[in-house]
Amino acid sequence: MKLAGKTAIITGAGRGIGRATALAFAHEGADVVVTSRTLSEVTETAEEARALGRQALALKVDVSDRDEVQMMAARALEEFGKIDILVNNAGIYGPIGPLADNDPEEWVRTIGINLFGAFFCTRAVLPYMIRRRRGKIVNLSGGGATSPLPNFSAYATSKAAIVRLTENLAEEVKRWNIQVNAIAPGGVNTKLTEEVFAAGAAAGEEMLERTHRQKSSGGVPPERPAALAVFLASEEAGSLTGRLVSAVWDDWESMNGRIDQIMSSDLYTLRRVTESER
Repeated sequence: MKLAGKTAIITGAGRGIGRATALAFAHEGADVVVTSRTLSEVTETAEEARALGRQALALKVDVSDRDEVQMMAARALEEFGKIDILVNNAGIYGPIGPLADNDPEEWVRTIGINLFGAFFCTRAVLPYMIRRRRGKIVNLSGGGATSPLPNFSAYATSKAAIVRLTENLAEEVKRWNIQVNAIAPGGVNTKLTEEVFAAGAAAGEEMLERTHRQKSSGGVPPERPAALAVFLASEEAGSLTGRLVSAVWDDWESMNGRIDQIMSSDLYTLRRVTESER
């Protein structure tokens, strides 16, 4: 098993990608701490992880609340004695529609959950990982990280920031053998999909059409980004760090033999392409 003996924290693990990731980790031998703002949902995830033979702790946590996040880290250490992996998955779309029409408080709240939440969770586990001189952090990026996503400015801004946070932190902590990477999960049908339909015209014609196609086709199975999370959290990913990897479009399953080559290049990073490089 790829994660045997490891302990992982997965936020937003009550449904969708977070739940699929928690169960994929448990299947690969990891004990899991699963969190959500809805305790009943993560309780179900924890029960399924236990059915796979793993230990699991379900916690009600708002990742935008520093005190609750610190409690999460403390409970994880109390229960399992270590934290090997953190998956920052919790996130929301926030206000949908033109920026000029967005509720400022909801816009800020979105950044608080999607970006500050990842920062708070990372900050809570880093001291422990640094002391042990090892760790894996996986951040969930998404639409708007590498190209505009009109009418979803708070979400897109937060997800672009997640990628730069990933790249920056990776450089800071690599001397302690801590790897930090981000996932672009692709069009997974989740609760967010229904929010686009509910928003109607505010989401924009292009986004509505894209979401209808995604819904009718079944979308990307959540198990696909979950499998990528397993890879990035395992020893298979080796020294790969500071990268944004697409669960759908990148050939990550054959990446193991190319990691040194990737790390000596700009592959899977955010960067500006000059005219001479086109």
